[in-house]
Formats: sequence, C-alpha cells, structure tokens
Amino acid sequence: MTNFVIIDGKLNRFKKTITVDGDKSLSIRWVLLSSLANGVSKAKNLLISEDVIASLKAIKKLGIKSIVTKNECKIFGKGLDGYRYKKNLTIDAKNSGTLGRLLLGLLINTSFPIRMIGDRSLSKRDFSRVSLPLSKFGAKFKLNNNKSLPLTIFGSSKLKPIKYFEKRGSAQCKSSIIFGGIRTNGKTIIKAKKSRNHTELMCKYLNMPIIIKSKKNYDEICITKAKIVKPLNYTIPSDISSSAFFIVLTALSSNSKLLIKNVNINSSRTGIITILKKMGVKIIFKNQRIYKGESIADILIKSAKSIKSINCPSKLNSGTIDEFLVIFLVAAKAKGVSYFKNLNELNQKESPRLEWAKIILNKMGIKTITTKDSIKIFGNPELYIKKKIVIRNFLKDHRVFMTCVIAALSFGGRWKIYDKDSTKTSFPNFLKIIHDLNK
Repeated sequence: MTNFVIIDGKLNRFKKTITVDGDKSLSIRWVLLSSLANGVSKAKNLLISEDVIASLKAIKKLGIKSIVTKNECKIFGKGLDGYRYKKNLTIDAKNSGTLGRLLLGLLINTSFPIRMIGDRSLSKRDFSRVSLPLSKFGAKFKLNNNKSLPLTIFGSSKLKPIKYFEKRGSAQCKSSIIFGGIRTNGKTIIKAKKSRNHTELMCKYLNMPIIIKSKKNYDEICITKAKIVKPLNYTIPSDISSSAFFIVLTALSSNSKLLIKNVNINSSRTGIITILKKMGVKIIFKNQRIYKGESIADILIKSAKSIKSINCPSKLNSGTIDEFLVIFLVAAKAKGVSYFKNLNELNQKESPRLEWAKIILNKMGIKTITTKDSIKIFGNPELYIKKKIVIRNFLKDHRVFMTCVIAALSFGGRWKIYDKDSTKTSFPNFLKIIHDLNK
C-alpha cells in the first residue's frame, strides 16, 4: 500500500459545513484524569488517534481498564491511589509528548522503576524540561544523554511540594508539575508563562484543590494534594489545531465559505484566529457557549479577498505554536514581508518545523530569511505553482504532511507528499474531510 498522496491542481470552490475530530489535548487529559477518578468516566467524540490510543494503553499498563465503542469511551478509574505499580514496567508514549510528559507527573510516587520509551521522533525531544522540576518533588530520573527517551523514573514515597518558575510557555511542563502537585502533601506553587490552560480548567471543573491567579505575563498556580477525583462525563469539543488547516484552506481558496461546528476556542489556543484576522481573513464565532469550563463555538470562515503581511507579536506564540506551519502559507500569499520571531519552541516538536517551513516555502517559490528562531516570508499575492514538488523525510510529522496538502490545494502544482499515515497521530479523518470538500 502506497504511503503517499498525489495532488494535482487547486481545490474547486466550496460552501460546506464540517465537524473535525475531537481535541487531542483535551482527549489525553481526560484519559489521564479519568484514570484517577473514583468510578466510571464516559467520553463522546474522543479523538481515536495513535496518541490517544497510546494513552489508553499506558493506563492499562497501570491497571486501569477502558472500553472503546463506536460512540463512547469508558474508563474505570480506581481512585488516586489506583495505579498498580509492578516490576519491569515499560510504557510506550509513541509519538505523544503530551502523554509522555504529563504522565510522568503522575508517576512520581511509583514504588518500582518505570521505563518510558517513544518512537524515533519523540525520542529526539527534550524530556529534561519535565524531569528536572519533577525531581525536585523527590523522584529520580535516568535519561538518555541526560535529556531524552528512553528514560527511567524512580518514584518516592516521601514527596515534598515545590516552587517552580516555568519560563518556556510549555503547557506540557506546567501540567506535569500540576499532576505532581496533586500527588504531594503541602502546597506546590507554579509561576508559569502564559500557555494552554486545559489542565487547570479541567481540574477546576472537577473541584480539585487548585487556585489560579492570572497576572499580566504569567499565571500563578497553587496546587495541593487531591483527596478524590470525581468521574468526568465529557463530550470532547473539536480541535482548533485540526480546524486550522481548513480555516487556512478556506481563506486561500476562491469564492468559498466554511462552517466548522463545535470547536474549542479556549483563549489560550486562539492565537491563529487573532493572527489571521490581523492579516485580513474574515472569521466569525457563532453560537458561543461555555462547556465544562471550556469556550466552544461554531467557526465561520470566508475566502480572503486580499491578505496583509504581519509583524507577528511574540506574545501570540504560545497560543499558536502548533498552527504556525499553516499560518506561514497565508503569509506566502500576503502583500509584503511577514516576520515571525522567538519561535525556538517550533523546533522542539515532532520535527524541526521552522526548518521545514523554510524548505516547503522555498520549494513553492517563496523567498525566506530564517534564523534559529525566526522567519521572514516574502509574500506573493499572485502565487500560483505549476511545477512538481516532492515532500519526504520529515520524521513523519503529521503537521508537515497536512500543511503540504493545504499548500497543494491552495496554490496548485503537482505534489507528491509522503507519509500520509502520519495523520493517524492527531487527525485520522483529515483526508476524508478533504475529499468531502471536493465533492
């Protein structure tokens, strides 16, 4: 079976309503918190991707049962002390940094060493950013080259609370420390640069012992040992990171309009909306509401008649980090030079995405100037591709693959894009929705 797609020519105009897959960040957090609950938790629209399946397999290794059917997932939680630690346990986080880093926070009390492994891509990523703060609680770690997977965690029965300043704007690091805090007697205090706040909102909705004080440039989070986690019945909202590909496709297509239903528009995730609006893309939130602490809306997008360049404010980076690749496609069609800076986190993902942005844009005929953490994109409002383009060897990064599909459908050319199976990591229905738009 061929593991590539060939796209020959731009997408025809469309006017459609779609629903994208469930939010990956919320799906993984729901799995982990439900594994600690006293009783059965149920979820609908859970993202059934490789990352979430890896999460379900991880809690199974720890003695927590789950049942997945076509319409629902059930997790049979055994309480905060319900994990069954045993000798010679290995947990495979596959491609998921969210699973690997967050789960370590819950394993700091393990009574036996636990080995964590991941795929080739995850094994290149930095795990010292969570092992260092978690070791302050009293756990110990042995990492490959003191930085990466595979690693071994040695838990402690004498955990102590910590104070920690999370400077990167990494929601995974912050969440890992929050999970460590709910295992630990006393008050853990985190001063965290602004980033996604799904963990805090979910903990708050469950009435767990967490207090969040929002400051101008950071959040102060106080967490104490939890006594009980209530079961959480949840209909997972659609993922804005997955929606981003179709938002951009619509903006770059001619005479098109799209409505995406039930999308999570948490303010820590909507940097892409802010950026695209500044660039002249028409985006409207309809039917806004709050669901179990999260903001939800239907998103209406219309084709952009003209696109303005942007000097992107760095304060938007943490709320946009997964969407920059596809945002760069909009900059490719803008009038003028767009500038994006302080993007070092972009190279800490499944692949060095800033490098791949340069490669893709240059293949498209777009001039760029890049440094290790910035990119200037010289837009061309008349961009139309006529040549053949081949994209391969990008560490099976799902967002590189999907970005290239959107580029091909938006700008033309004959593209051969490898590793189509990479979408199984976060968005298994991506190509099906693409196909439905073209009907």
